[in-house]
Amino acid sequence: MNLTLQILENPWVRLEPLGVEHKEALRAACDADPDTWNRLYPYSMLGEAFDRRWDDHLVKTQADGSWMQYAVMVGGRCMGMTCHIGADAANASTEVGGTYYHPQVRGGAVNPAAKRLMMGHAFDAGARRVVYRVDAINARSRAAVLKLGAVQEGILRQDRVTWTGRIRDTVIFSVLAEEWPDVRDRLDARLSSFDPS
Repeated sequence: MNLTLQILENPWVRLEPLGVEHKEALRAACDADPDTWNRLYPYSMLGEAFDRRWDDHLVKTQADGSWMQYAVMVGGRCMGMTCHIGADAANASTEVGGTYYHPQVRGGAVNPAAKRLMMGHAFDAGARRVVYRVDAINARSRAAVLKLGAVQEGILRQDRVTWTGRIRDTVIFSVLAEEWPDVRDRLDARLSSFDPS
């Protein structure tokens, strides 16, 4: 597997390597839904926490390649982010995660279009397995990952402590390379029902 950070684009979204030019628009997108950060994410990207996360995590992990972060561009505006996490070339596996979208673009074409690009890029690069990890209480994201065509594998109980101190159970999903053609075709059919403008 040779996964690289590059621009990925289809008629609904453009995924650009996350850079300083996206910082303030991403901050505004994160600020649009404080409840999600306070309830569901293991870290915060609100207020001063945004700058700490940007400096202490986003910049460093992009530089060392452990996370490949993308700005999710919709109509030329950064409306969120998504990432390849921990690409494991030896085992041909990567996680798609660290995803957040502005509330205005949830429930439509953006998520399936972005995930279509991310998974297509991973499998084209030689991935055998694409993984999703979702907080067990995040019913919306769990349903979205299943709707993408991923298979739920199990739940890691008391997997991590969130920034609020809540102990999180994590649901693991995956798509395997041999499943990808069917998943891809179903995603393409689903996306065809959305107007790309």
